Parts: sequence; C-alpha cells; structure tokens
Amino acid sequence: MDLSGFKKSKVFSLNIIFIIAAVIIVAFAGNCTVASSTIIQDGHIIVASILPIVEFASKVGGEKIDVFEMIPPGASPHTYEPTPGQLEKVSKARMYLAVGSGIEFEIVWLDKIIAINDDMVLVDCSKGIGLIDISQNPETKNGDNNSKAGSQEISGGLEDNHEGIGKDPYIWLSPKNAAVMVENIYLGLSAMDPDNEDYFYDNKVDFLDELEMLDRKIIEILLEKTQRKILVFHPSWAYFARDYGLEQIVVEEDGKEPSPRGMASLIDQAKESGIKVVFASPEFSQKSAEVIAGEIGGKVVLISPLARDYVKNLINIAEAFEKSMD
Repeated sequence: MDLSGFKKSKVFSLNIIFIIAAVIIVAFAGNCTVASSTIIQDGHIIVASILPIVEFASKVGGEKIDVFEMIPPGASPHTYEPTPGQLEKVSKARMYLAVGSGIEFEIVWLDKIIAINDDMVLVDCSKGIGLIDISQNPETKNGDNNSKAGSQEISGGLEDNHEGIGKDPYIWLSPKNAAVMVENIYLGLSAMDPDNEDYFYDNKVDFLDELEMLDRKIIEILLEKTQRKILVFHPSWAYFARDYGLEQIVVEEDGKEPSPRGMASLIDQAKESGIKVVFASPEFSQKSAEVIAGEIGGKVVLISPLARDYVKNLINIAEAFEKSMD
C-alpha cells in the first residue's frame, strides 16, 4: 500500500494544527498579558518531553524550578500532539529538556516547539549516551530476525536522531543512562541560573545516590535467574536488558507486527523458553499481545516506560520480569 499520500496529509494536518495553536498563543498573549505573566512566579519555567525527565529535573532543580511534561501519562510518544495550552507554556519557558534519542514526538514536533520561543535554552539529555541499534542488538530478538549479531552503539545527540529508525530511543530505562541525563540537566540548570549552582549540585549528588541504589536493587532482584528471556510487545527495554543481562524477545519491530511466520516463530520461542508472560505497555493497544498470551497459555502484564515515580516504577518492573522468569 502506498502511504506517501497519507503521510503528506498527516504532516499537512500537523502543520495546520501548529499554526492554529500559534495564533491562539499570540492572541492570548496580546489580550491576557497579566494572566500569562502570572502562570508561574516562584521558579524558572522548564518544559520536558516526557514525565521521567520531569522527575529528574525536579530532583535537581527542587524549588527553584517549575517543570511540566509535554507527553501526559497514558499518551503514546509516537502519536501525541501538543495542546495549545502546552504550547502557551512553552512560550514562557526558560528551558526545554529534550530526550534527544529520537522519540517520534521530538522528530515531529521539536523544531516547531523551539521556534515558538527564541529565548528558550534547549538541553539534549541524551548527550554522552550511546544509542543502541535495535536491529544489531544481541539483547533483542524478534520472530522475523533471530540473528545474534553484535550490538552497535551510535553516539547520542539531537543532530544524529532525526530519523530514529532502528535505534532504541528509551534511554531513560537504564539507571546508568539516567545518571548521565541527570548530569546534563544539572549542567543546563547551572548555566541558566549560576547563582544556584551549589543548590543544584547538592540535589544532583543526592539523586545520583538514589540511582546507584536503584541499580544495585535491580541487580539483586534479578541475580539468581538462569532463564533470562522476556517477551515484550514493544521494543522499549534494550538498555535495561543490556544492563542486567536479559534478552528481550520482541513482538513489534519498527512499529510493525510480525508476519504470520514471524508470529509462529515467536510463539515457538516462548514455548521453548517456558515463557508465560507477554509484557505490554498501557500506552499501546494490547490486542495482539493478548492473542500471543492465549497461544502460549499465559497472560499479559502491563508495564509503562513513562510512569510516575521513576525509582519505584523500575523496581516494580524488575520484580515483574523476575516473576515471569520462574
């Protein structure tokens, strides 16, 4: 099927939405100056693409910042479109915290978001993180391609990630990567507000200690497992799998479900490994995951890469993985 017309139509519609939102922002600013200027008075307005980065920034910035996410809880980073209200916040923001690893929301929207506010500082949270090429990653297999090729890491950075195809953008699901992201946020906040650099530094150190304890806790949870395969619908867990010696068997690849032959191969792999759980994300449809679970006599368990309370969420996910490998 030729999707070129659909893609052009979608891009056109997104541009129209963006133009309308921009007009609303200008009108709002012109007619409601006092209201706009009093949205936030106590701290620097910071906007981040995703909720985990909001938490990282809040841990470092503390009471000196007010930080908001663009992609709300439960929304998909592949399809979400910002609201006029969110774009109005962007127009007042001092800083934007981008994931930088090629999430689809940023591929589509980041340039337009930046154009709203020329004075807003852009921080690339992926700087210094090697991106995993999923197609070459030994921790990732799917039914249509079971090769065990060596892993390939591609340097992070916004300038490298406009395509985003074949790379795992979910860098924050590794506590080690999260520590790098926190460092990038600290550097950005300190450059923006040097008078509070010591405050940001102390907060950063405290949170890095939390992340180190989280890493040790996950190692402890998964330590004694000999069967280390997990069946996941969406390929979000390559960094987590790499860090903790797991292998994710992936149902979906590049946004596509496997062919009938690939689906049969996945089911065979799951049965051979004794896998009884299909992990899916609440941000995506679970229908196909439920079909696979039925074929292997198992169940679907929902885990979110974008949930609130980063530390608690990753511990819960590690425990869910551990139970699935019994």
